[in-house]
Amino acid sequence: MVEYRIDRHSGVATYVQIVQQTKQALRLGVLRPGDQLPTAREVVEATAINPNTVLKAYRELEREGLVEARRGLGTFVRRALSTAPADSPLRTELDAWAVRARETGLDREDVAALFTAVLEEHFAQGDLS
Repeated sequence: MVEYRIDRHSGVATYVQIVQQTKQALRLGVLRPGDQLPTAREVVEATAINPNTVLKAYRELEREGLVEARRGLGTFVRRALSTAPADSPLRTELDAWAVRARETGLDREDVAALFTAVLEEHFAQGDLS
């Protein structure tokens, strides 16, 4: 099951953080079709956020066709986004790279900036390769 972590200093709306973390879990195969998301009450207890914020995030995921609410049962994953499972060899390589980056003195923001620059270079809008 996914555990949401809310960064109150990120400048990103709380409901957007929940949506993003759910999509990441779907992409990594942590969540699969049929899996149940935590209840709004569970998320509220774990993160101390407003229940309406959780419901807003879940409605957004439902609008995108990723989850479905089942009355009285909860919210369930409808479809996966996974193309790179959590146990992928690429993840292992990326993990090793992150360790090396940290050992060379790069902080989280440096690594994010470097990684984002490489992503932009290789996955530019309109690039079909």
